[in-house]
Amino acid sequence: MSEQTAATDKATQESLVSIHRWTEKLLTFRTTRPAGYRFAPGQFARLGLQVNGEMVWRAYSITSAQAEDQLEYYAIIVPDGLFTSALNQLQPGDPIWVEKLSYGFMTPDRFTDGEDFWMLATGTGLGPYVSILQQREVWQQFRNLILVHCVRHEEELTYQEKFQSLRAEAAAQNLPARLQLIRMTTRDDGATASDRLHGRITSALRDGGLERSAGLPITAASSRLMVCGNPDMITEVREILKERGLGPCRRAGGGQFITEDYW
Repeated sequence: MSEQTAATDKATQESLVSIHRWTEKLLTFRTTRPAGYRFAPGQFARLGLQVNGEMVWRAYSITSAQAEDQLEYYAIIVPDGLFTSALNQLQPGDPIWVEKLSYGFMTPDRFTDGEDFWMLATGTGLGPYVSILQQREVWQQFRNLILVHCVRHEEELTYQEKFQSLRAEAAAQNLPARLQLIRMTTRDDGATASDRLHGRITSALRDGGLERSAGLPITAASSRLMVCGNPDMITEVREILKERGLGPCRRAGGGQFITEDYW
């Protein structure tokens, strides 16, 4: 049995629809959507490409809205990466395989209470929040939505127009939540940037910079957090939150934060 034939047992062959290049390394790409495919905002898909006669699989967070007829993903081109090097060469119409199941537990419905929803991301860890913020229910579930995106350079602060559009749409529909965007860079000179913070998420958590910027405290009573991105960042954030009396969400219920490694 060939690799391609075996893939059809767990996946469907779809087509690349489009690629949008934010920078030389960052891109958003869209595929056709398998018939009957279901996912919850915050989940990820497993995608397959034929590379040198073999199927190579990688997981990508879905950034599209739940009801769209296409699936969208956000990716970074990894130097010499087997999958992304092939992805970088694709043209619209080229085949790409999408597993029939979606995966992941980083979904807002795991929070049963709380007023302030913090979404912390480094790099392409932003992906799941693009989908989550297109979900009407999240604007009804919380009072404040705080999206924190930390990257090396300003040009990597992607999806900004999308978030501004979602904020305007929510206001027009009189949805109760308010969205704040906190942008952070670690390499650019923060002294000349009044519209973003300079430094790392972990440092801004420890010195209170995130809370001052948002005008909101992070507490076990009111705050619910998702953290997605670099594993080292996530490990440190978990320690900081635990020191402050917050705990991870459990399947049995309770807890204030959910984390997912994504880089």
